Amino acid sequence: MLLRHAKSDWPDMPDRDRPLAKRGRRDAPVVGRWLREHGYLPDAVVCSAARRTRQTWELMAKELGGSPAVTFEPRAYAASAVTLLHLVRELPVASRAALLIGHNPGIEELADSLTGPPDGHGPPALGFPTAAVAVLEFTGAWADLAPGGARLLVHTTPAELRS
Repeated sequence: MLLRHAKSDWPDMPDRDRPLAKRGRRDAPVVGRWLREHGYLPDAVVCSAARRTRQTWELMAKELGGSPAVTFEPRAYAASAVTLLHLVRELPVASRAALLIGHNPGIEELADSLTGPPDGHGPPALGFPTAAVAVLEFTGAWADLAPGGARLLVHTTPAELRS
């Protein structure tokens, strides 16, 4: 599962320290509930160490139930799709379902890379507004995941879930 953090506020502070906005605090639990209701439950979570991604996870976690292993990963902050793919490849072999919480454009580019053809000339981008989530599936080991190697199961946004 690939998730862009929920909507953040823009106070005068370093980007990494920006908190969630009111809309983000409302949307994160909605996405968490949707994942739970559809049976998309991670047993491992890799979350950017930025404040807004940590807050997104905290609000979602209450709705998901369970207690998956969580790694607050500094390398995921403002990471490229290539860096995010490396983080996915480092997931424990025993993990069957994982959630990666990060930032755009990296999350969107990773989703497009994984679900498109290996040559990168695929369909238009999925689009990842804040708190958008894509659920992908693939066979094989995390370490072997490569561009074009996954299939999109579902993609949704908080706006779609509210309508």
